Formats: sequence, C-alpha cells, structure tokens
Amino acid sequence: MEIFGVAYQKLNSDDLNRDVTLETYILENITNIPMILTDAEGNVIYNRNLGYKKEKDSLYLQKRLSEMKMHNKPIVVDYQGELKQYVYYSNSNIITKLKYFPLGLLLVLILFALALYLYTRNNRIAAQNKLWTGMAKETAHQIGTPLTSLMGWTTLLKDDEQTKATGIEMEKDVKRLEVIANRFSKIGSTPTLYHKDLIAFTNESMLYFKSRASNQVSFKLKASADVIMAHFNPELYGWVLENLIKNALDAMQGKGSITIEMDEDDKKAIIKISDTGKGIPKAQHKTIFNPGFTTRQRGWGLGLSLSKRIINDFHGGQIFVLHSEVNKGTCFQINLPKR
Repeated sequence: MEIFGVAYQKLNSDDLNRDVTLETYILENITNIPMILTDAEGNVIYNRNLGYKKEKDSLYLQKRLSEMKMHNKPIVVDYQGELKQYVYYSNSNIITKLKYFPLGLLLVLILFALALYLYTRNNRIAAQNKLWTGMAKETAHQIGTPLTSLMGWTTLLKDDEQTKATGIEMEKDVKRLEVIANRFSKIGSTPTLYHKDLIAFTNESMLYFKSRASNQVSFKLKASADVIMAHFNPELYGWVLENLIKNALDAMQGKGSITIEMDEDDKKAIIKISDTGKGIPKAQHKTIFNPGFTTRQRGWGLGLSLSKRIINDFHGGQIFVLHSEVNKGTCFQINLPKR
C-alpha cells in the first residue's frame, strides 16, 4: 500500500514531462485491496475495489471508511507540503484467508493424527480380538477330548440299575458342557439361525436349571400357544436364558419364583422372564447392559452385555427391562423376529 501511495503522489506531481508509466501500471494493477482516498477534512475523493454498485453508496463508503480507520493507519500523500490526502485501506481477501491458514493447517494435522491413532488402535484391538478368538476356539477344542471320555463313563453308569439315575443326570451336565464348548468354538463366526419351536427349547432350558436350583425356588412357563416358531440360534439363545435365569436365582438368594411367559404377534416372538428378587433401581435399567456392570462381588459384569449383543446384533431382536421394583422383582423382555 505504501507503493500505491507513492505512485499516486508521483502521478499527481507538477512535473508534466516526467515518465509516469510505472506509476500508472501500479495504480491500474492493484485490484484486490479495498481502498478509499480522502482529503484533509475526511471527504471521500476516490475509492477502489469496493464493488461497482457499492462505490456509489455514500453510507456504505462512510461505514467502510470507519472500519479502515480502526484497522490500519492511513498512508499520507503529501503534495509538496501544500496539499495532503489520505489513503485508507483494508486487507485483501487473500491476506484475510491467509490469517486462517495456520489454523486450518493445524486442524488438518490434528485430524490426520486422530485418524492415525484410530487406525493404530483399531488394528491393535483387531489383533487382540483375533488372539482371544483363537484362544476360545482352542479351549473349546481341548475341552472336547475329556467330554468324549465323560460321555463314555455316563453310558456305563446308565447301564447299571443302581447308578442309572446318576448317569442320566451326569449326561445332562455333560451335554451342557458340550453346548458351552460349542459356544466358545463359534466365537468370531457368524451364527446360523434356525426356524424352530421356541417354546420347546425354552422349556428344556428352564427344566435343566429347575433340577439344579433350590427346592424353595419355583419355575413356571406360560405360553399363549402350544407352538411358537421363531428364527434363532439355539446355543446363543440358550446362553441368554442361562444368564437371565442365573441372575434371577442370585437376586432371589435361593428363595422365590421364576416365571417365563411366551407370546407372539405377526412379526415377533415375545419372551418375558420375571423373578421375585431384590429388583433393579430405575436409574440402572439401561446401564446394567454395559460391559463390566455388576452388583456381585465375584461377577465379571459380562452376562447382560453379552445377552444384549446376542439378541440385538445376531438375532436382530431386542432385550430390555420391562419393569422392576426394588425388593419386589424384575421382568426382562426379549423380542425375537419370527422370520
């Protein structure tokens, strides 16, 4: 802008024979810096680069002049000490944008660093998950050998009349261990869903826990129909039932009742599992599904979190606390798609 002021002063000098090619070139090619020229009294004499329509708006010119006075010191154009004019100006759009360039660059660097961190973190988590999946599958494989042996021993026990009843119960436990081993072997794999009778499977699972629970705990199953077909994976659905029933038994401390109600509509099968235990405070109805949440000293806090993943992610259903009251009991509801 100082160059502009000097060029303007030279161009208006009293030396009419002087070559003003350079000054004229400078004045004509400064096209990106808004400027206003005033006399000593502050009257606008000339303006540049404010926009064709706005150059004729006196109110707009005065407003811009006030802004320029606040931001930049004017360039004084002195004509041999007899006449003074002032060039007011503001920064060009390029300079204004350059002010934000370091901030934009910093933002880009932060985003790049964040993307790099997330990529590294996800790779590390993926590697850890792969390791745990491999360990789970290997554990299931190792359990398979003694299970085969135990099945042979239970067969021998069932052949003897004196130990037949014991052999039958042991066989149920061994089959249960097979189910657990199969769960571990399928970790990391996409489960297969089957169209099966939900009532029969639920009743079988309930009877298994009934035979191993306290005599002071009653089990009931109520269904709106003899058969309710649904799309589910028996091993994974059984895992959810196991978690809910075990939690109910712990909440009742060996005394009370567990009721399973089953119903259906056009799109889904509905399973409600109620207990008469200590209940869940309303503030915890959603947090109980978070990994690590537990009210037991020896609990891992994974049962309900795993159950939610099985129902929501693998089956496309829902699991939630339908209602609960402290010292009276809790009811969980599971919705499973029928197709």
